[in-house]
Amino acid sequence: MREISEEFAARLASGVTTTCLCWRIARGDGFVLRLTEYDGPLTVGGETFLPGTGLEGVEFVQTAGLAPGRAAARGALSHEAITEADLEAGLWDGARVDVWRVDWQAPEHRAHVWAGRLAEVTRGALGFEAALVSLKADLERPVGRIYARRCDAVLGDGRCGVDTGAFPGVACDHRFETCRDVFGNADRFRGFPHLPGADFMLAGPAASGNDGGKR
Repeated sequence: MREISEEFAARLASGVTTTCLCWRIARGDGFVLRLTEYDGPLTVGGETFLPGTGLEGVEFVQTAGLAPGRAAARGALSHEAITEADLEAGLWDGARVDVWRVDWQAPEHRAHVWAGRLAEVTRGALGFEAALVSLKADLERPVGRIYARRCDAVLGDGRCGVDTGAFPGVACDHRFETCRDVFGNADRFRGFPHLPGADFMLAGPAASGNDGGKR
């Protein structure tokens, strides 16, 4: 539920038209971009939001359940902080986005309308396009490792440790036997070769040798 002051709610109910959106976009490397639709700088919550084309054509979709809400936006590469190089490097992907509806005549009156992340930012013909997902999408993020018989490392990476230069043209099928016999790298195998599979779980009692648990 959005928190909004009674005074601001009353101003909105009266049909006030002096509101604008303010965007706070925080990248993973600590850089924060603050933009507003308003044609001048606004100080909101102790932070200064600068005018810029930022994002436009935004439509927010909220959900009541756990499914992540989504939004889409587009903008022009006119702000000096949004560079082609940074877009190509993916520095804006996954950036935290917070959006407020602010009364520019009285910036102390604001309502938080969206919290999410930039799922992906791509270069378009007229600028950039961004897909946004709400913070609920973090619940879909895989956490931890997948326990499987085969190795989940990439041949030659830091977890694997194999010197691929010593094995030109040799591929890895991520099986323990290949890691041991072809690469001699069994000690760094990142899978679980002795993990029981579905065949073990579905197997019935042995035809012979079952003593009923007697000792």
